[in-house]
Amino acid sequence: MKKVMCLLAIMFMIANTSAQTRVIAHRGFWKTQGSAQNSITSLLKADSIGCYGSEFDVWLTKDNGLVVSHDGIIQGHKVEESTLKELTGLWLANGECVPSLKELLETAKRKTSLKLVLELKAHSKPEREIKAVEEIVSMIKKMGLEPRMIYITFSSHALKELIRQAPTSTPVYYLKGDLSPQQLKELEMHGIISKKIFMELPPHSEYAITELGKTLIPLIEQLEIWGDSFRPEMKRILKIE
Repeated sequence: MKKVMCLLAIMFMIANTSAQTRVIAHRGFWKTQGSAQNSITSLLKADSIGCYGSEFDVWLTKDNGLVVSHDGIIQGHKVEESTLKELTGLWLANGECVPSLKELLETAKRKTSLKLVLELKAHSKPEREIKAVEEIVSMIKKMGLEPRMIYITFSSHALKELIRQAPTSTPVYYLKGDLSPQQLKELEMHGIISKKIFMELPPHSEYAITELGKTLIPLIEQLEIWGDSFRPEMKRILKIE
């Protein structure tokens, strides 16, 4: 089952390619005076030095708010068990408060032209990731920022939800890289994904889901619903603790 899900996860990857080297500031430009990771200042400083984009991490809070943080625990507060108000009242290393996603996006819209690379963190339950994607996609649509977004995640479930709910033109990347070359080859051989090789430095390949692969998405969603409904039985059959 695990192998099957890993194989299916790649089907949801959307590749956005470019021959031009572009710099994206990881958690913003924070290794500089007065800045901090995932802060408003780090976003503005990334824009000030001409970065193509700025990456930031997002969690869903206990009360379904969206907060910007890399770690799932902020100063002893578990993000998924804390309210947005509690978390945004905490201080970062540079003296700023922990930002909400809305605050960061509003600043990005008013004061920068950056591409916004949103990493949705892996949550404790699939239902939490579904809700997080719903809230994120809705907020970004209302703010008119869809053309500037790039989504990334290490969660295969969140990946599927991002592709299902976000506009088809929005790039979505799966970062975990848990598929073997043989598994990728099998998916390509069956026409589920396509492969493009870039003969540049460094040489690399990118994979994209095909039209045939897209027709399987509804079937996979139904399979997941069935698996969730019979999870205890499946664990017993597969002898999973």
